Amino acid sequence: MGASASKETNLSSESVVNSSADAAPVVEQQGAAAAAAAAAESRCPVPENYRNPAIYNVYSQRINDPAAQQACPSPLSALQGTDLLDPKNNMPLEANQQPCPGQRKPLSTERIQSTIPKGGTDATWLYPSPQMFFNALRRKGKGDDVAEEQMDAVVRAHNAMNEATWQTVQDWEQLHCEECKHAQLLRFQGRPHDLSPLARIRSWLTGELPFDRHDWVVDRCGSEVRYVIDFYFYDDKAGSAEAFEVVTRPALDSPQAAIDRVKMGVYRKFAEWGLPCPVTGTSSGRFGSAPAAQAAAATAQS
Repeated sequence: MGASASKETNLSSESVVNSSADAAPVVEQQGAAAAAAAAAESRCPVPENYRNPAIYNVYSQRINDPAAQQACPSPLSALQGTDLLDPKNNMPLEANQQPCPGQRKPLSTERIQSTIPKGGTDATWLYPSPQMFFNALRRKGKGDDVAEEQMDAVVRAHNAMNEATWQTVQDWEQLHCEECKHAQLLRFQGRPHDLSPLARIRSWLTGELPFDRHDWVVDRCGSEVRYVIDFYFYDDKAGSAEAFEVVTRPALDSPQAAIDRVKMGVYRKFAEWGLPCPVTGTSSGRFGSAPAAQAAAATAQS
């Protein structure tokens, strides 16, 4: 698998609605009622009164805005299907499932459901198909060293990386678990050419540059919270679990984000020292764990 291909970390467009279980009949045993309650809790639905009313697609476009539906269509609508980029988010105007010029073999158009909850819905985001991913690599000029036979492995690595990234976001969201237990990914944007302030400082000190940057906007039970995520790849560790690193933190858009950064720094230090969390008194958290991307790399290699 080419190194450039392993560095692609964009999520895909639509979501798959989770099917609801049929309502169980009322029975006399209390155990059955308890089991039904446990099953409902395991689905972690977001109550309607806490859910952000806006629903976005992969292109950060709201798809359920009544005002927009009544307005004149966007001038970009005439360009749908042309594989051009939307300037708002650097993503294609339309998901391309067609073979690209010069493609030697057909690729699967099947898309895998993620575990990442889609904001405003009871659904999860969908990952791109091997065909969509292959087209994206060629469009970006990064697919010359990737053959069609490698695309299944490339997509597995991409999916595992995003699952690991969502885990790092959930680590931060633990700081607000009392106010919101069901954070969702509302929308996101790839910004590969924009260095975050932290990445710029790190480059001055170490010479390391991220190969990609994402901004993920999380719906925290009605409040929008932006996370900045830098992705690093180390060529000298290629093929090992340490080859990838994901650096996630809330953007400094509010005083609360700054407080959260301080809190997380304290929690991680306590974990490194082998001490219980100063708030919960437990050692079960993942604040001091190794970079989540290590697990993604291991999964991709399996």
